[in-house]
Amino acid sequence: MSSERLIYLPLGGAGEIGMNAYVYGYGKPGKERLIVVDLGVAFPDMDTSPGVDLILPDIAWLKERRDQIEAVFVTHAHEDHVGAVAHTYEDLKVPIYARNFTANIARRKMEEYGHPEDAVKTVGPWPHQQGAGPFMVGFLPISHSIPESSALVIDTPDGRVIHSGDFKIDLTPGVGEPFDPALWSEVCKDGVKALICDSTNVFSPEPGRSEATLGPAIEELVSNAAGMVVATTFASNVARVQTLAMAAQKSGRSVVLLGRAMRRMVEAALETGVMKDFPKVVSPEDARAIPRENLMLLVTGSQGERRAASAQLARGKYQGMELKEGDLFLFSSKTIPGNEKGVIRIINQFSEMGVDVVDDSNGKYHVSGHANRPDLETLHDVVKPQVVIPMHGEHRHLREHVKLAETRGMQGVLAVNGMMIDLSGNKPKVTEYVETGRTYLDGSVQVGALDGVVRDRIRMALNGHVTVTVILDEEDEPLGDPWVDCMGLPETGRNNAPLVDVLEQDLSQFLGRAKAATLRDDSKLNDELRRLTRQSAQNEIGKKPEVTVVVSRLS
Repeated sequence: MSSERLIYLPLGGAGEIGMNAYVYGYGKPGKERLIVVDLGVAFPDMDTSPGVDLILPDIAWLKERRDQIEAVFVTHAHEDHVGAVAHTYEDLKVPIYARNFTANIARRKMEEYGHPEDAVKTVGPWPHQQGAGPFMVGFLPISHSIPESSALVIDTPDGRVIHSGDFKIDLTPGVGEPFDPALWSEVCKDGVKALICDSTNVFSPEPGRSEATLGPAIEELVSNAAGMVVATTFASNVARVQTLAMAAQKSGRSVVLLGRAMRRMVEAALETGVMKDFPKVVSPEDARAIPRENLMLLVTGSQGERRAASAQLARGKYQGMELKEGDLFLFSSKTIPGNEKGVIRIINQFSEMGVDVVDDSNGKYHVSGHANRPDLETLHDVVKPQVVIPMHGEHRHLREHVKLAETRGMQGVLAVNGMMIDLSGNKPKVTEYVETGRTYLDGSVQVGALDGVVRDRIRMALNGHVTVTVILDEEDEPLGDPWVDCMGLPETGRNNAPLVDVLEQDLSQFLGRAKAATLRDDSKLNDELRRLTRQSAQNEIGKKPEVTVVVSRLS
C-alpha cells in the first residue's frame, strides 16, 4: 500500500456562500505538495462586521506550509473566488494560473496592491494542462454568469478529480462558452475519482433557465418605458450587461456606465475578446445633453451596497445623473439573502421620488448562474464520479447535496471548512481537522477575527463609549475632579440631570474615599473607575457602555 495520499481541504466556501478557498495535496502525510483552488472574499455587514472592508479566508495553515505550495488556480473572476489573490500574495508568493478574462481581472488587483502582474499566468482551456508538482491541471469550460468560467480537471497519481467551480447547464449563455456535454463526457469517460461540486441551488426543483431567454422581456420593458431607464445587475455578469445594453440600443437609447466595477468588467471583456458587440457608451457628462427618454444607465449596486451607484442615485445625484418621476429602475438580479434591507431601502427611496421600480419577483428579468437540482443531476450523470463532495454552499446545501447523490446511487461526503478528506483508495475518510476562520481587511490592515477589533467595535456600537480622565499629583492625590466624555449615549438619564455630570459626581466621590493603595496602583484604579462608570451608567440610562480610563500622574 502506498504511503502517499491524496487530500482535499476546504478553507472557505464549504458551509458558507462566499470566501472560496480549497486545497488539494498529494504526498506523504504532512509533506504533501499542495495546490490552492480559488482565493475569494466575502462582504461585510453592519451587524457582524461594522466598518470592515472585506472578509478573507484565514490562510494560517497555508502560510505554515508555504514551501509545499506549487500554485494557485482560479476558476473564474467572481470576487468570492478571485478577490483575495492580491491580499494573500505576500504570504504565498506562488504562481497564479487563470484563463484570459480571469487573469485580466487578477492582474488589475495585483497592480492595485503593488504586486508583480507577471505572477498571474494565462492558460488556455482544455485540452491544455498545467503541471504543478504531482498535479496536472486543466481548465474545462463550463457555463456560469461570468465569461470563461471553468471547472478544473485535476489529474493526480491517485486518479482524476473534477472541481466544478460555479456552474449552470446553459447551452446558450450569450457571452462565454456554452456547456458542452460531449466534451465533458470525453473528459470523464475513463473514470473520475471525485466530483467536488457547486451546491448553491440544490433546493431549486426546476431546471435552470438560459441567459438567452431574458432578451425579449428586457427589450419589451425598455422600449415601453417613457422616461430614463436605469438597470442594475452584477457587474461581472457580462452577458446580462450586454443584454441590457443591446435592449437600450434597439430602443434608441444611449448607454451610460456608472460605477467602477461596471466599467472595469466591460473593459476587461472587450480587451480579452470575450465580448465583441457592445454598443458605444457615452460619458455622464455627455449624457446630460441627451433627452432623458433616450438614455439608459447601467449601474452597480444590485445588492444595496451603500457606496455603489444605485444607492447614491437613490440618495440624490451621482456623477451629475439624477432620477425623476416617471423614470424606470430595473433590478436585473437576485437579492442575495442578507442583503434584503439594503435593497428595500433603495426601492423605497426611489418610490418617494416617483420612480417605477421593477425587480425579479416575476422571474422575467434574471436567471441564476448556478445549477438547480435537475442540473446537478445532469452533471452527476455526465461525470459519473466514485464520490460527490459538495462545496460552495451553506451547511444545509451541502447536506442536501449529499442526500441527492446518495439517492442516485453515488457516495456522498459532507466536508465543511477545516475538514481534511483523504481521497486515497476507494473509500474517502476524514483524516484531520484544521482550524479555519476569517481575516478582516479593515482599511489597509488585515486583522484576525479573534483579535478583538471588530468585537470591540460592535460593543461600542451597541453600548456607546465613555472616556474617563483622572489626574493625580506627586502625592498620588486627585488633582481636581475627574472628567468624562461620552459618545453614542443619551445626554440625560432617569434623574433628568446631564449624564456627564452624574458620572463625574459619582467618580469624584469614589476618588475622595479611595484608599491610598488603590490610588497608587494604576491597574486597580483603572478597574475600579471602569466598574463604577458602567454601574452608574446602568443606574442612570439602563446601559453599560464601553469605558476607557486615562490616568495621568504628575511627576
